[in-house]
Amino acid sequence: MSLTQAARESRRRTQESATGWSHLRPGVTVLVVLTVITSVLLLDSGGSLDLQRVLGLVTWAVLAVVLAGQSPLVRAQTAVVVIFATAVEYTFSPLLEVYTYRFDNVPAYVPPGHGLVYLAALSLGELAFVVTYRRVMVALVLVVGGVWSAYGVTFAERPDALGACWFACLAGFLCWGPSRGLYVGAFVVVSYLEIVGTALGTWEWQSHDPTGIVAIGNPPSGAAGGYGWFDLAALLLAPSLLAGWRLLSRRDAPDG
Repeated sequence: MSLTQAARESRRRTQESATGWSHLRPGVTVLVVLTVITSVLLLDSGGSLDLQRVLGLVTWAVLAVVLAGQSPLVRAQTAVVVIFATAVEYTFSPLLEVYTYRFDNVPAYVPPGHGLVYLAALSLGELAFVVTYRRVMVALVLVVGGVWSAYGVTFAERPDALGACWFACLAGFLCWGPSRGLYVGAFVVVSYLEIVGTALGTWEWQSHDPTGIVAIGNPPSGAAGGYGWFDLAALLLAPSLLAGWRLLSRRDAPDG
């Protein structure tokens, strides 16, 4: 079985095993997540480091509540996304300084925030009208994202080659990936948060990558392309993670 086939099989099992109010009312999940994350960004834009830490605790609590309505497989997938996204954050922000936060750190709310963004993208992709008109939604994202990325490498005052590269990844996932509804959702959610976060000054992208060769917009147009890789990792690794957790749980369970 190829990686793509394995990922599609994992997504199929995810959809079949989804339970709880998040599955029945994905729009509620999207609304809650966007409201919480927007509020966190607004509060953090002018707040102290102590407030940022409190916002981190609140975001972890919200993630726990939202995950309570999800299937075990989705919880495992979200855990994989949080781990991978956190590694990327610490690599590209404090280490390489491709983008920087106000306190030159990775805010405490960012790791759980990635979990919430993933769940919002997943839920948005499960909305009835997105499922019904998936091909239209995919085409719309390709057109809007394509125009945005093309503008970034042609007429934009601040060139954005990185955004075009990331959009190429997103386009590939939209055309051949196993979770097209999620990629549509990721484009909407991630683009919205990037625009809001940079507008508020919560974080800022550097004009070029560390080599000085690749130009970067603020924000880059195709940032949602990264979630395609996060989702692929989640689909491939979550079943093994869940199986390992169940095995440990059985071993720890008292006999009798």
